[in-house]
Amino acid sequence: MSSLYKIAILPGDAIGPEIMAQAVRVFGVIEAHRDLSFELTEAPFGAAAYFAEGKAFPERTKAICDAADAILKGPVGLSFEESQKIPLAEQPERGAILPLRARYNTFANFRPVCLSRGMAHFSPLKPTIIKDGIDILLIRELVGGLYFGKKERGTDTAGKRYVHELLEYTEDQVRQVLLVAFEQARQRKQRLHNIHKSNVLMSSVLWNEVLDEVHRDYQDVEVIPLLVDAAATALCLNPGQFDVMVMENMFGDILSDQCGGILGSLGLMPSACVGPEKAYYEPSHGSAPDIAGKNIANPYAMIGSVAMMLEMSFAMNKEAKLVWDAMQGVFADGYSTPDLAASSDAMQVVSTEEFGDRVITRLDAALAEASA
Repeated sequence: MSSLYKIAILPGDAIGPEIMAQAVRVFGVIEAHRDLSFELTEAPFGAAAYFAEGKAFPERTKAICDAADAILKGPVGLSFEESQKIPLAEQPERGAILPLRARYNTFANFRPVCLSRGMAHFSPLKPTIIKDGIDILLIRELVGGLYFGKKERGTDTAGKRYVHELLEYTEDQVRQVLLVAFEQARQRKQRLHNIHKSNVLMSSVLWNEVLDEVHRDYQDVEVIPLLVDAAATALCLNPGQFDVMVMENMFGDILSDQCGGILGSLGLMPSACVGPEKAYYEPSHGSAPDIAGKNIANPYAMIGSVAMMLEMSFAMNKEAKLVWDAMQGVFADGYSTPDLAASSDAMQVVSTEEFGDRVITRLDAALAEASA
């Protein structure tokens, strides 16, 4: 009997459905060459869900996600003007993304920051800095910190507006993500950069104390502490010094976007949001409403998120590698969507669908060869 994998598909907003359409094609190609099946169930999520059903994360979407083995999520959000039509509590970030993370306790965010040698020209950094490419794994704590702390807005006795937002962490929250980071570092180059701000923030003092405790069980891993502002500079000046980086929620949000800039586009950054029982996978970039419907969005990070799902949720390491190889092969052949084609006069511009076609053609051939 063939294996069945249930996947919740959340297309999201703006370019989300366009790039999702290319990503889900990967499942069909794998099915054609392997004795397994993928059951894909689509559900509304984000701004589109709010306008259709009055909730950014509807109950029926929750039920579909609950029943799934893994979740594939597209980017969500609309323009500032359109977002103002949605109540604050139901705007996609507050009403959909944070509740999704909380529901499945996806405390560990994996963001690979990778440029192969053949893709190094996409980076705005000098070739002397990029050298043979970039290979960093950023591990971000995802369900604690400032984003999930208590929040209050009001007016004081003098009639002045104020806001209170608490940065909250428990030692258990810190320890669970550090364990993930140490395990990843052990499997890679046994080097872990600990990104913190303990010269100012008490949360970082606790973070570093817990890290020292966890480190006792990972003496084979070298820990390199680095202040977050210094890390931002070092990523631009010498990204090759980094292998695995671990950090709290807001630091990870900011530095991962900086890493997208170093690569040349957030469109090159897929991600995995992993909990104790379930994970969801998504591109790191936004929904780009300004180019929605134009068939020019880069589907690389969305397809790459499928590759991460294959490896991390379903242990299909060989198939995942073939997906990566297929995407990088399209770039090596000289094809790109407009966002990256501008980095090289030699690149031939293709549409979202054409990029997907070329990835699927390469993947199909590789799977056939592997099965022969």
